Amino acid sequence: MNCPSRRWTRSFVCSRSNVCNVAIVGGGISGLAAAWELTARRIPFVLYERAPRLGGVIVTDTVDGYTIDAGPDALLTQKPAALALCRELGLAERLQPQSSRRTFVVRRQKLREMPEASVFGIPSRWTPFATTTAFSWHGKLRMAAEVLMPSRANGHDESIASFIGRRFGREAVAYMAEPLLAGIHGGDPEQLSMRAAFPRFMELEAKYRSVIAGLRFARVTAQGSTSAGGRASAAPSPFVALPDGMRELTAALAAALPADALHVGVGVDAIDRRGGEYRLRLTDGTTSTVSRVIVATPPRVATRLLATLDERLGDRSARLSATSSAVTIALGYRRGAIAHPLDGTGFVVPRREQFSIRAASWVSSKWSGRAPADRVLLRAYVGGASDPSAIEKSDDALILATIRDLARLMRITGEPEMARVYRWRDATPQLHVGHLEKMAALDRELDGFPGLAVTASGFRGTGIADCVSDARLQARNVAAFSSTS
Repeated sequence: MNCPSRRWTRSFVCSRSNVCNVAIVGGGISGLAAAWELTARRIPFVLYERAPRLGGVIVTDTVDGYTIDAGPDALLTQKPAALALCRELGLAERLQPQSSRRTFVVRRQKLREMPEASVFGIPSRWTPFATTTAFSWHGKLRMAAEVLMPSRANGHDESIASFIGRRFGREAVAYMAEPLLAGIHGGDPEQLSMRAAFPRFMELEAKYRSVIAGLRFARVTAQGSTSAGGRASAAPSPFVALPDGMRELTAALAAALPADALHVGVGVDAIDRRGGEYRLRLTDGTTSTVSRVIVATPPRVATRLLATLDERLGDRSARLSATSSAVTIALGYRRGAIAHPLDGTGFVVPRREQFSIRAASWVSSKWSGRAPADRVLLRAYVGGASDPSAIEKSDDALILATIRDLARLMRITGEPEMARVYRWRDATPQLHVGHLEKMAALDRELDGFPGLAVTASGFRGTGIADCVSDARLQARNVAAFSSTS
């Protein structure tokens, strides 16, 4: 599908004083993806974004020649929705694969390389796993014994810590589950849902009775399917990014949408229903009447809005509203100030290692063109469920603690020439155990409100790919309902 022409997209824009087909509440990636789907189907809509800019948590800054993604910085290639969107927007040729795949974990105050060909630390090949120093010999033996452990057949949800501990042992929880699996979500491995966040691992256990056996089978099958000519092709990069940061994606979306349909700096305070229509009370004092509504805001924001429409809807959404706060610190250094070769993507830090930072990304090693010549761009992360008070610290305190930790781990001398702090308060939804059941209950409640849909990170997934996939699905559902009502 080609990018829609502005000439005809403008023609179906509806005036805020008239009844429009669809209102989209929220201009983050979910709202923009829903708008794109409606645009492709020529469904009139209006989008309201309370903030003075579109994009939500997707923020890219250019500072002194450094290109800094303050929020998400990559797309996961195993989930096709975001890649498909890039193709439709004409961005596919600009996607660049990650330059390196090596990842490290801090153990006993040093960086230890995670096993090659592992999936979030879980081995799919034995030789790299046997030689890594990321785990002790006792820990490696216990993890290898996973192939002998009985599978659990009931399929009930459990926490990340419970699943990894049951399959791989305590050391795997401390040095794999907590910093890697739970760390991605800034969450607590004792509370995050394995079935909601990493369903593939539970599916492998159910099908193969062993996660490792399932991963090895998938790897062998993939190698066989790509070697028909007698030669196996290299596995694709797990992540891709855009050269000018993730702002390229949101900017392309905004440019492809009808400009008159986008209302930035105008939020929605309340929704009520009258007959077959929804009336939105806007922050500028006006109202907007529509026949369909897509609420594309995270659960904690959607909860307040849905509660103005119906108390039970608000209550169901509130049960999904767990969040964590995080801080991203971007630092720019002269290359000569860092002794570490930076031959990888970065590292994660288990809580038991007692550092301030939870992870660090070697941005200029992962993606070309992110730092000036002879310079290095680093991103560090603090906060999350393990350190909720971090977001209240001053910029100076956060920067100093980050500089100290990075200097110890990467042998850095001197001060950074650039430093920026980005605070994400209550911006990371937490998919706790039981999340899927709670979401199903919310969906049943939504069935009583024809033409109303919710979509955003924290409802039916997290991350850009999940947001794009679900937003487009909800837009299609709304479009189908509109065509038959």
